[in-house]
Amino acid sequence: MLFRQLYDATSSTYTYLLADESSQQALLIDPVFEQVQRDLALLQELGLTLKLVVDTHAHADHVTAAWLLKQKTGCAIASAAVINADHVDLPLKHGQRFGVQGVELEARATPGHTDGCMSYILSDQSMVFTGDTLLIRGCGRSDFQQGNASTLYHSITEQLFSLPDTCAVFPAHDYNGRTQSTIGEEKQFNARVGGQANETDFVGYMKAMQLPHPKKIDEAVPANLRSGCPEDGKVPGEADWADLRITFAGVPEVEPEWLIQNQPSVSVLDVREPDEVIEGECPQGLHSQHIPLGQLRDRVDEVAQDKPVITLCRSGRRSAMAVSILKEHGREKVASLRGGLLKMNA
Repeated sequence: MLFRQLYDATSSTYTYLLADESSQQALLIDPVFEQVQRDLALLQELGLTLKLVVDTHAHADHVTAAWLLKQKTGCAIASAAVINADHVDLPLKHGQRFGVQGVELEARATPGHTDGCMSYILSDQSMVFTGDTLLIRGCGRSDFQQGNASTLYHSITEQLFSLPDTCAVFPAHDYNGRTQSTIGEEKQFNARVGGQANETDFVGYMKAMQLPHPKKIDEAVPANLRSGCPEDGKVPGEADWADLRITFAGVPEVEPEWLIQNQPSVSVLDVREPDEVIEGECPQGLHSQHIPLGQLRDRVDEVAQDKPVITLCRSGRRSAMAVSILKEHGREKVASLRGGLLKMNA
């Protein structure tokens, strides 16, 4: 199985990619609306087909990307049936098995943080995705959105602590940079529910907590009850000046074919070294401006400003850095030539 743990710094949210390397079918757990381009880029680069998006609960700190990913890929959406969210194709119930070809999960109802919290266990019980029910050395809060400390205690101790001690724990959030734990570790060391804490210990701890109201709750919860669909039901607009592809590294790129067909409407910036450029050379008939990458910061004012800019080099690596430099200087309509001249001349 192919597995990736992705992170959104704004909400401290982990998104998980699980895929079968044979069928190349993939699912995403807890995707974040603002990270759609990143997630799609990773899927494309790994040659995967997104078949399913799964939310562990209706988050209060970010908006899910489920609906938007469905619009872009045709994938199905799954979440707890009790949430009754719009646009859901697979309403999950306790004990239900689901997934994609080659990757099977079991849904377990683990309410207490919210009524609709679910944890997802890999079929061999080697991994569990706990949402906000069980965090690393902590747990989700229980003071809003149907939260109940006693219910949460029983969800953790009966549904999650019954898993093998070696089962790896992957939560929906961590605010201290921790990436994973195990059931055995949390049973022993969890600050709220570990070390043989009983229900009285746990409930007393949770009731004594005084946490600020989640900043995005008023926006996030209604949106997540629509599976992340905007109120106007429209897919957010994207850059329309070029047929852009955003890589997993965050670099906007265009294909050589697009550049050849659209060169009159864009400027081409060659950032190779002087000894790489043959005098008068115009690859594939392109008319380009030449500024070596090492000089670009000092000569950025020389770059044409009346048109979008496509940067190029031998392989597309230095031209990606050139895009970053131009963006640092406020240029928005910039992109790198994908694969550079190697791909253009292939």
